[in-house]
Amino acid sequence: MPDALNPAQLRTYFALMEAVSLLQYAVRQQLQADGGLSYVQFEILAKLADADHPLTMTDLADGVVYSRSGLTHQAGLLEKEGLITRAPSPDDQRATVVEITEKGRTRVAEVLPGHVEVVRALLFDSLDADEVRALGDMMENARDHMRSRPPRSAAPRKRRAGAGA
Repeated sequence: MPDALNPAQLRTYFALMEAVSLLQYAVRQQLQADGGLSYVQFEILAKLADADHPLTMTDLADGVVYSRSGLTHQAGLLEKEGLITRAPSPDDQRATVVEITEKGRTRVAEVLPGHVEVVRALLFDSLDADEVRALGDMMENARDHMRSRPPRSAAPRKRRAGAGA
């Protein structure tokens, strides 16, 4: 049985989780109010807007840390609204490439000012420049450690009960 977390680790863990929950709640409210977007939809659009080329669905799933089926559903909703396009990859028959449309770029531009305002007010206004730098360094280290494991897209798909039987 692994050792329990020490008091400092517990304090840090719970503070981090609570801060993330509070920030996510406020961000979700803002994105829905300003653009009718869920957080994952915003994340998909922002990653596509920032990319200099179309991304595959696998790249998006790994980048937004979302399930394949959930991403497929969200991409379908965004495509139905005309915010993205999906097409077979010209380089790999098994892959689907995703691109943001001009309407998608416009939606990102509409929600971005409010998004920045919420993030700044809730996260960065309470920190000085040195604390922002230190927090960024710590979070990058933690993220890189977590991402050193194989991406979720590399994990075998779970078979449904009765499938293939």
